Amino acid sequence: MILSEILEKVDIKIDSKIEVSGLNTLLDANKNEISFLENKKYINDLEKTNAGAVLVKEDFKNMVPKDTIAIVCEEPYLTLAMLSKFFAPKIIETQGKDCIVGENSTIMPNVYLGKNSKIGKNSTIMSGSFIGDNVTIGDNTIIYPNVSVYRDCTIGDDCIIHSGTVIGSDGFGFAHTKTGKYIKIYQNGNVTIGNDVEIGANSSIDRAAFNSTIIGNGVRLDNLVHIAHNCILKDGCILTGQVGLSGSTILNEYVIMGGQSATAGHLEIAPFTTIAARGGVTKSITEPKKQWAGFPLFEHRQWLKLQGRIAKLLK
Repeated sequence: MILSEILEKVDIKIDSKIEVSGLNTLLDANKNEISFLENKKYINDLEKTNAGAVLVKEDFKNMVPKDTIAIVCEEPYLTLAMLSKFFAPKIIETQGKDCIVGENSTIMPNVYLGKNSKIGKNSTIMSGSFIGDNVTIGDNTIIYPNVSVYRDCTIGDDCIIHSGTVIGSDGFGFAHTKTGKYIKIYQNGNVTIGNDVEIGANSSIDRAAFNSTIIGNGVRLDNLVHIAHNCILKDGCILTGQVGLSGSTILNEYVIMGGQSATAGHLEIAPFTTIAARGGVTKSITEPKKQWAGFPLFEHRQWLKLQGRIAKLLK
């Protein structure tokens, strides 16, 4: 789309004929994409961006790189939300190639296979499952009944996805107007799942707003786990029942999280960290191979001592 034409849809006038194909973060955007700056803590990313155009407030327009067009607006985040729907793909493709199914794969009755999708060899898709458009599923993968894989998502080899799980549902993204009305930010990314991953029943992995929500190789997710948009789980992570990750959380290799533990958004957890059940992570954890518990979070041994002191007070 032409930049000036799409901006007219949100009542912004600008004289530019560059073509734009999508939205992205400041660091990941290319010359054909629009980005935005709402929070000044990302000002260093603005100076490094390769975006074709950036939505910014008046205060920051002089910090936009010379090869990037500054789109000055009062509320960049809200404007991004309004623009996002114009880049959203179709809900269902009605044209394209039928799904390609590999040798010795079994597709049971009452399975929907979307256009331009591909299923590898020796895989099994059980009844009631929905495989959307442009989905790729690898070899030796089992999809149990009533699993939904939304469009554009990828699942690797040797994976097991248990019943009721949803992969690629929209991330929880909204901007609000001054009157309090919520405007949907269309989630135009996808979910990418590596090899040798097992996901329990009734779990949800949200698609990214931009780019991908990433599940690495060898990850194990229990039942009723929620992974929010743009999270990254690196190889070997284990999340037990009812764990919830807020958006853009990064778990490095072999992080273990106990039942009902959770993270705040936009933080990172060091490799080989263990979070005990019901632990609440509100800040990044930078030192690897440590155990944590409680809310607010303590090192596990300190938390045990604290509980002991509290018990003595009650006596």
